[in-house]
Amino acid sequence: MIRQAAERLGIDEGFVARLSVPDREVTVSVPVQMDNGRWRVFRGYRVQHCNARGPCKGGIRFHPDVGLDEVRALAALMTWKCAVVDIPFGGAKGGVEVDPSELSKAELERLTRAYTLMMLPNLGPRVDIPAPDVNTNEQVMAWIADAASAALGHPVPAIVTGKPVALGGIVGRREATGRGVAIVTLRMLERLGWERQGIRVAVQGFGNVGRWAARGLAEAGLAIEAISDISGAVWRPGGLDLDDVERHLRASGNLLATYSAPGVRHLTNAELLELGVDVLIPAAIENQITSANADRIRARMVVEGANGPTTLEAHRRLVERGVVVVPDILANAGGVVVSYFEWLQNLRGELWQLGQVHDRLEEIMVRAIDAVWATARRLGVDARLAAFALALQRVVDAIRHRQAGHAVTAG
Repeated sequence: MIRQAAERLGIDEGFVARLSVPDREVTVSVPVQMDNGRWRVFRGYRVQHCNARGPCKGGIRFHPDVGLDEVRALAALMTWKCAVVDIPFGGAKGGVEVDPSELSKAELERLTRAYTLMMLPNLGPRVDIPAPDVNTNEQVMAWIADAASAALGHPVPAIVTGKPVALGGIVGRREATGRGVAIVTLRMLERLGWERQGIRVAVQGFGNVGRWAARGLAEAGLAIEAISDISGAVWRPGGLDLDDVERHLRASGNLLATYSAPGVRHLTNAELLELGVDVLIPAAIENQITSANADRIRARMVVEGANGPTTLEAHRRLVERGVVVVPDILANAGGVVVSYFEWLQNLRGELWQLGQVHDRLEEIMVRAIDAVWATARRLGVDARLAAFALALQRVVDAIRHRQAGHAVTAG
C-alpha cells in the first residue's frame, strides 16, 4: 500500500526503501525466576520503525506467537496511524513470547519488570513510549513505569501510557478507540451526504472497541441492529436496546448467545457480516472480510474498528462495488490520540478533565477524516490509499526537513 501511495505522490524510491525497514530492532533474553524457584528465559522484542516525526509509540503484547516479523509490521502500522491523525509520534511495537495465562500474577510482574530493565536504554518519554496491547493492561503499564522509575531514581510517568488514573493515567482512555470509531463514522456520513435518521449499523465484536462505538452511534440516533461477541450475534431489525443488552452481559458473563428479547434473532458472526445494513463495523479480529465473503457484504460502508479486518483482495472487491471502506489506520486511531493526551498530561504535570479529552479527541479525528477525504478527492483514490498517501507524505516531509542539505539514502 505504501508503494502504491508513493507512486501516486511521485515520491522518490529512496524514501520508500528507507521506510521499508525499521530504524531499530532490539531482541532480548528475559530471565525470570518462577514461583517454584526455577528459572525460565523468555524472548522479548521492541521495534522502532521511524522517529522522524517524534518519539516512537506503540503497544507491548504478551502472546506465545509474538515474533519479530509481526512486531516489525505492527511498528510500521503505528507510524502511519500516528501520521494520518497528525500527532507527533513515530511507530513502535514490542512483545514477549509468553502465554500469560500460564503465569501467576507474581511471575507476570517479574517478567514485566525484567523486560523493562532489559529494554530501558531504548525507552523513554522522548524516545519510545509503550502502551497496552494484546494481553497487557493498565496494571502491566504501572509495573513498567515503576520499574523504570526505580532504575532511573526519579518518577517517569510519561514513559508509558494506558496507566491507571491514580498513577498518571488519563480519564477517557478506555473508551477512546471506540469513541474514535463513532466520530469517524458520523463524519463520513456527513461527507457522503447520508442522513443519520434511518441509518442501520452492525457491529462485529462487542468488546471495548465495539461497545463504545455502538454506544456513541446510538447516542447520535443511529439504529444498532446487530452486535456480536465470541459466542455469536444478535440481530433486531429497527435496533437493539443496548441498555438491556448491557444488563444481560453483566449478569451472564458476556455471552450474547444467551440473550433474548422480543424481535431478537440469533446469528453467527459470519452471518452478521453479510446483513443488509448501511454501516458495518468489524471490531473483533483481523481477516474477517476476505475474498471468500467480500462479494456477499451488503453494507454500503465498512468502518474498520479492528486492525486488519479486511484483506487487500477483499478491499479491492468492495471498492469496485462502490462500498466505502474507512481504513483501520484512521478509524481506530482514537486510542493512540488519547495516549498522546496522557503523554502531554504527564510531561506538563497537568490533570485533564473528561470533557477536555472528548472534545480534543473529536477535534483531531474530524480533522483527520477531512484530510483523508480531501486527499482521496485530489488523487482520485479510495479512502485507504488516501490515508496511506497522507501519512506517507507527512513522514517524508519530516525526513526531508530533518535532512535538508544531505542526500537521502535507502536503509
